[in-house]
Amino acid sequence: MRKFLIAGNWKMHNTAAEAEALLAGLVAQTQDTSDVDIAVFPPSIYLELTRRLLKSTPIQWGGQNMSWAEKGAFTGEIASAMLRDLGSTMVILGHSERRHVFGESDAQIRQKIDLALKDGLTPVICVGEKLEEREAGETEAVILGQIESALNGLSPQDLKRVILAYEPVWAIGTGKTATPEQAQEVHFTVRRWLETKFDKQTADALRILYGGSVKPANAQGLLSQPDIDGALVGGACLKADDFSAIIHAATVS
Repeated sequence: MRKFLIAGNWKMHNTAAEAEALLAGLVAQTQDTSDVDIAVFPPSIYLELTRRLLKSTPIQWGGQNMSWAEKGAFTGEIASAMLRDLGSTMVILGHSERRHVFGESDAQIRQKIDLALKDGLTPVICVGEKLEEREAGETEAVILGQIESALNGLSPQDLKRVILAYEPVWAIGTGKTATPEQAQEVHFTVRRWLETKFDKQTADALRILYGGSVKPANAQGLLSQPDIDGALVGGACLKADDFSAIIHAATVS
């Protein structure tokens, strides 16, 4: 059985003091949630603070992004080795903001995936369609195209360390959320594709998260769907009470 993962992407939010208060509140409110994996993705400059505050807890942490290069003259970039040095176990790759605001291509994202796997990080690979693509009936083609580029040629061993996150672009930061049925439909399509492309064992084992305006009010409905294995939470993860409520919703789903 796949274990739920509830992950919080802080994006470009929180001062150091706010980050410390958030993590303290999260630790205090998730003492009884050992049956759910929890991860946070702070801005890179707060990874050391995160490591210090979470090192004696089961909560994991990781980077919001990383470079496609191992090292070099790339001002402002973060290397996978740097993430590992600060205790990161995961890294978010292919988030819609990286794709559509910063112009990262499928090929660049794939380079990062390969490097993350090589360096022992679990890539949380985000895929999602824009509103006009959904309205044009292109959701499946867009999602599976992104996944094909991300996963094609990876070994079954590699795929044991991969997490997918379906984040409809039209639901990120908009207050709109896919209904549980809409989200489940895409997750089922992805899992069916994984079985066809790889095998049933791989498809059954790989975790697929949902992201896009996940809140305490809608978390249980989403997490109760059979192919949704957790959530990649945005705004709601910035409040310890809200993020903890979503984590607790996973314990009863």
